Amino acid sequence: MAITAAMVKELRDSTGAGMMDAKKALTENAGDMEAAVDWLRTKGLAKAAKKSGRTAAEGLVAVNTDGGEGVAVEVNSETDFVGKNAEFQEMVSGIASVALSVSDVDALKAADMGGKSVEDVVTAKVATIGENMSVRRMARLEGNSVVSYVHNAAAPGMGKIGVLVALSGENEAFGKQVAMHVAAVNPASLSEADLDPAVVEKEKQVQMDIARESGKPEAVIEKMIVGRMKKYMAEVTLVNQSFVVNPDLTVGAAAKEAGVEITGFMRLEVGEGIEKKEENFAEEVAAALKG
Repeated sequence: MAITAAMVKELRDSTGAGMMDAKKALTENAGDMEAAVDWLRTKGLAKAAKKSGRTAAEGLVAVNTDGGEGVAVEVNSETDFVGKNAEFQEMVSGIASVALSVSDVDALKAADMGGKSVEDVVTAKVATIGENMSVRRMARLEGNSVVSYVHNAAAPGMGKIGVLVALSGENEAFGKQVAMHVAAVNPASLSEADLDPAVVEKEKQVQMDIARESGKPEAVIEKMIVGRMKKYMAEVTLVNQSFVVNPDLTVGAAAKEAGVEITGFMRLEVGEGIEKKEENFAEEVAAALKG
């Protein structure tokens, strides 16, 4: 397939590789972006990129907790201005309250909210505010206690990132610290046991390919991989990460000192995985002037 400048730019932005290296990686892998990232890493030409969805859509994530239950709900809008709108914020807060009584996003859309379904409430608000909106995602977490945190708060309980942390015991202050850590570091899973085996195997294969580029014997490579995979787990699993509050401890060790166990977490960020069309204002104006 034809390799476009936009594809090269996307690969450069996500890996930090040079333009010619990015183009060669795409050419060698027939335009497959994910395979090109792995190829660059194998050749030592890319950063160990942390894969995450591109955040493009606007709106808010609202969180709500009640003892051992917690929910986070993402409601999208077209522009960031709507996220600052008091009417929109009031609606999102109401939706988060309703979410405590349902199990998933489909049930949430159908749930009653002041005599109307949540979906109908959103539709009515679209007509009032004049922007398209949608209830996109909902995360639910249960535990002995659940603590919430929002980052970049636009109003109480809602912002750009919403986090829930479940604990085996009561320690709200510590739970809040862990939730802030999750917001900042965005771990892939709670522990190694929760990681997708396919993701682990793929990372192991990439690390083996990188090690083989060094020309070292297989016996040496196997020992290298053990250390590299241990480092990988320390980077992507919450309990093995260095705690942002005290980097001398892992999050798991800090939890032990706090007298609790972290049993789960959820993190929602506005617009994760939605690619938003990039607008060129200058081009729009030029086109308008041409009639």
